[in-house]
Amino acid sequence: MEFRKVFDTIPEQFDKYRPRYSAELFADLIEYAEIGPGKSVLELGPGTGQATDPILNTGCCYNAIELGENLYAKMLEKYGHYQNFAIVNDDFITHNFGEQRFDVIYSAATIQWIPEDIAFSKTFELLKPGGVLAMMLTKGDYKTPNEELFNKIQKVYSEYFKPETEYKHGSFKYTNATNYGYVDFERREYYGKREFTADEYVAFCGTHCDHIVIPEPYRSKFFDGLRKTVYEAGNKVVFNDTFVLFLAKKPL
Repeated sequence: MEFRKVFDTIPEQFDKYRPRYSAELFADLIEYAEIGPGKSVLELGPGTGQATDPILNTGCCYNAIELGENLYAKMLEKYGHYQNFAIVNDDFITHNFGEQRFDVIYSAATIQWIPEDIAFSKTFELLKPGGVLAMMLTKGDYKTPNEELFNKIQKVYSEYFKPETEYKHGSFKYTNATNYGYVDFERREYYGKREFTADEYVAFCGTHCDHIVIPEPYRSKFFDGLRKTVYEAGNKVVFNDTFVLFLAKKPL
């Protein structure tokens, strides 16, 4: 199974434990892109709505495209009653949007799953002149709050983290948007904090694509090792989060 499809196997766990984003980030994005009634917005791969509510609640014409069938079903369950909500279950790479064009296209840790040339050229084509491309991601740091715990967790990884398929993504260059016609590129950062119990931390780790595909007997030993390590460290692991927002515009 492709890594970009593996999240679809855990829709409930994904919905509960994947991180949400900074309220300040959304406030800035909504102001910057003037999102509201009358504006057409497309979210790429919304998952189960980790970055959906603040945009949908502006009253804009919200559209989404989700690859996973189960994630798509979860989105319909949560948001299908909104009159300004629309979603299609398809692959952005191959989907034909017809004459649809958008004022804003945004991605929350999704666009990096799309080949760069398609990601930037297709979003550029789908945006109206002056439209905004917004790309966000979360960087979680659990080393700074407790380096001793971090080092113990790394030992568990060294011993038992043996996924069937190696994760090779992570090379997506957000700054390359300007190579495809985008202008006014900028990066903004926001900050937050998360705390997990041992059980919550294990459940969260179980939403990472390369963690989902760890086979037995390593899988049980890996997650049991994480749980025991955090429990023995006071049953708490703290993340200092950095929320990154990349912005770019299609010229008028």
